[in-house]
Amino acid sequence: MKKENILAQYMPDAAAPIIARWIDYFQCEFKISKNRATKLGDYRHPFKGAGHKISVNNDLNAYAFLVTTVHEFAHLLTWNDHKNKVKPHGDEWKRNFKRMMVPFIDQNIFPEDIQSAIISYLNNPSAASCTDLKLSRALKKYDLLLNVSRLEELPINTVFSIKDGRQFKKGERLRKRYRCVCLDNGNTYLFNPLAEVTLAATGT
Repeated sequence: MKKENILAQYMPDAAAPIIARWIDYFQCEFKISKNRATKLGDYRHPFKGAGHKISVNNDLNAYAFLVTTVHEFAHLLTWNDHKNKVKPHGDEWKRNFKRMMVPFIDQNIFPEDIQSAIISYLNNPSAASCTDLKLSRALKKYDLLLNVSRLEELPINTVFSIKDGRQFKKGERLRKRYRCVCLDNGNTYLFNPLAEVTLAATGT
């Protein structure tokens, strides 16, 4: 499978060809990693014959995945320019992050609220992009939309969870409601078809 096709599974489609070109141009090893509680992405500079290495967590929403990817490529470009003689998120990195974000802004790849937060951040980047509160909040909003569905849209036997964390398996419809079994206690509950539920990790 082509790089851009793999990347398009994790970021907006229109961004994937650009990132694929960056990977080739910088001869970078790009890894899609499992969730890491302490970081969203990581950059490692060339060392002992190995080239640039970037990794990004696989559980980010598409927009957060793209912003994190650009964040790490800005580290790569900064290392190429200055090696380790500058601060990790200093002015040099901020300038490179701004430069590398331009094609995605120009193509309107981000929703309006995220784009506004990015532009605001770029005009006054007082923190690393991943710690800018306005940008982080805008990106976080889309986490909630990733796996949220109306119950009626899910196939029978799909496992889902509700806001309090309990997990259920969807059963047959009885008149106006779905009969669902709670996997935590074995009890049966009736759910409105329009109830918003979250797909459980084991239910896909």
